[in-house]
Amino acid sequence: MSALEEPVALPTQRAAGCPFDPAAGLGPLREELPLRRMAYPDGHAGWLATGYAEVRAILADPRFSSRYELLLLPFPGGPEGPLPPAPTGDMTGMDAPEHTRFRRLLMGRFTVRRMRLLTERVEEVTAERLAAMERQGPGVDLVTVFAQPIPALMICELLGVPYADRETFQRQAATLMSQDASLEERGAAMTGLTEYMHALVVAKRAEPTDDLLSDLARESDLTDEELTGLGAFLLAAGLDTTANMLAHGTFALLSHPAQAAALRAEPELAGPAVEELMRYLSIAHTTVRSALEDVKLAGQVIRAGESVTLAIDAADRDPRRFDDPDALDLRRGGSGHLAFGHGIHQCLGQQLARVEMTVALPALLTRFPTLRLAVGPEDVPLRTDMNIYGVHSLPVAWDEV
Repeated sequence: MSALEEPVALPTQRAAGCPFDPAAGLGPLREELPLRRMAYPDGHAGWLATGYAEVRAILADPRFSSRYELLLLPFPGGPEGPLPPAPTGDMTGMDAPEHTRFRRLLMGRFTVRRMRLLTERVEEVTAERLAAMERQGPGVDLVTVFAQPIPALMICELLGVPYADRETFQRQAATLMSQDASLEERGAAMTGLTEYMHALVVAKRAEPTDDLLSDLARESDLTDEELTGLGAFLLAAGLDTTANMLAHGTFALLSHPAQAAALRAEPELAGPAVEELMRYLSIAHTTVRSALEDVKLAGQVIRAGESVTLAIDAADRDPRRFDDPDALDLRRGGSGHLAFGHGIHQCLGQQLARVEMTVALPALLTRFPTLRLAVGPEDVPLRTDMNIYGVHSLPVAWDEV
């Protein structure tokens, strides 16, 4: 067996002082061989895809499954043996045709046009959070005062979930995202979130209001169990990812002051800036698929039943696809990045996330033109223990007038 055929371990440690870059080691592996054998923690010899073309091809190929019970996790310390099937309504762990049935119910409700109609409300919520930051003063944690509340309030209003209950379901969602949580802890969090959502679904069926859950209760053939699971999935998905992009994106901009200055000075740069930040940060850094049959790809044969870990962050830094990929350049636009996924599992809420980020990030930099970190960059706590990367907190300061 040659050196390139020897299974490698998944690199997970980021280089010191490089909070925005993929794990050290992914880049060299990609340049050597963008699809190669990988040793999984349980001894399984599967695959690691790090190249843009390879990752994109696998995401689009129906011969690869995302059903949880077929996957092996690439991270050490996780549960041993097969994973349980996806909970009812969890679209991430479904294949077609079940996935297609759920997605068709939702696609028309998350279109570009519909999400842009929410721009004015996002602007109102953003202004409220900026005022709250100003009241609390320099030293405030951007995560808790700005980054988390904006997407949380928007997804709550969209679904018809009481925002006052956010602490409960945000805690449960965080447990589900934690790599350190045991199966028992994850199960308890899922049970709590499901029970909460079920009570809400029952209430919506009895007295519908003007929101997505009520619309689905009236207009779809979903059972209570299916609507409960789908509602819990949408709520958890809408809370965490955009919040981390707002916080980690701010961290990146404050660490690249010329880029922040450009975004502050050129409002029309907001859209391209969001795409470039998504590409550059790729906070949903890995996902896994399992081959349903033998697949030939990039000169390799992935056998049926073998798991493939897709390094999204490495793919979005592939020099074969992006010029000077390790540079943050808001004028690049980042078009074609894989941070929202690709294929049938491409993020359903991506247009809402784009609206939230396109509004919130420029507004933040404009309201606080002297915004800066209140701690050294090395003291910002990173979410290396979570499935969605970012920062646990981001203390910021500014010059008060």
